[in-house]
Amino acid sequence: MHIGYDAKRLFHNYTGLGNYSRTLLRSLATYYPEQAYFLYSPSSRVNSETQYFMSDPAFSVRTPKGPFKAWWRKVGVKRQLKRDRIALYHGLSHEIPLGLKQAGIKSVVTIHDLIFLRYPEQYRWADRQIYHFKFRHACRNADAIVAISESTKKDIIHYFGIPPEKIHVIYQSGHERFLERQTPQWLEQIRLRYQLPARFLLYVGSVIERKNLLQIVKALAMMPAADRLPLVIVGRGKAYLQQVIEYARGVRLDSLLYFPDPSHEDLPAIYQLADMLIYPSFCEGFGIPVLEALWSYTPVITSNVSSLPEAAGPHACLVDPASPEQIAEGILRILSDEAYRQYITDEGYAYSRRFLPEVTAPQMMSLYERICESGL
Repeated sequence: MHIGYDAKRLFHNYTGLGNYSRTLLRSLATYYPEQAYFLYSPSSRVNSETQYFMSDPAFSVRTPKGPFKAWWRKVGVKRQLKRDRIALYHGLSHEIPLGLKQAGIKSVVTIHDLIFLRYPEQYRWADRQIYHFKFRHACRNADAIVAISESTKKDIIHYFGIPPEKIHVIYQSGHERFLERQTPQWLEQIRLRYQLPARFLLYVGSVIERKNLLQIVKALAMMPAADRLPLVIVGRGKAYLQQVIEYARGVRLDSLLYFPDPSHEDLPAIYQLADMLIYPSFCEGFGIPVLEALWSYTPVITSNVSSLPEAAGPHACLVDPASPEQIAEGILRILSDEAYRQYITDEGYAYSRRFLPEVTAPQMMSLYERICESGL
């Protein structure tokens, strides 16, 4: 079967949407090497994250030759899809080309989240209009929708009125590098490379208001000084980051904040060095840092709302993201109660195995086959 993919994010995004694209396609090629995977992108880029897709014979990369790259991705790509005899096209990040159904090409779209509708004040008006058109068009015209969590499925039904039977929850997986246990020697090398403290709390993610880093700093301010650990922040931000830094400076905790910029290859070691991951986001499509921490055998404190209980499982330390008091209580309990720490770590790791590539890839391939064989 020839399967086509919107690969723009695979080649040009190195966070959520790009990681989803690369992880899914790597998993499918590993477990279904007999299929042919075609990657359609306005342009390609070769680096450590994308080299695999440029060199593996299972993949064929297609880019436009003319100057109208955006038009090609949204409309003109249909001609190339027909030349490549694509049986099914998968829009990996919320959109599919216009007129795909009329061209007789079956399609799937992955919807990661509808955060722009839940928190419209955090997006520019023009961006909201574009997202609304793209997402709604894809949901209405694709043969099937993949939601990466039950939370996202509920939002698709609520905001777009899509019949539940059209939406299939297939959780995303993560990069298998987070499953590999690092040697003590390598962990110490990473600690020295990034000048990390001996013990620390970890936050991974964009530093934006929705992801709620400020509440972690407020939680630290509430804790006894003797119990505070440094907070290592892996992520970038602008205005909200400055707000966090200014607050920390005002309560004299800025010396506890560390801002390393690790490579993708070094990040698993940082998870394994951390005492815990704290991820008190208000809304996520899934929450991949939670999965990365669970695979790294690291305890997790995360929110009790949105998709995060799905990602973390029932044994994680779930807190109200608006309550720095609950975050502080969670930190102190994990640090002081070794039995509790071991329990949530063991149970979290066991729960996270449902997101392994060998579990999620067959679910996706089964959906492809059902669409192509029966049309759903």
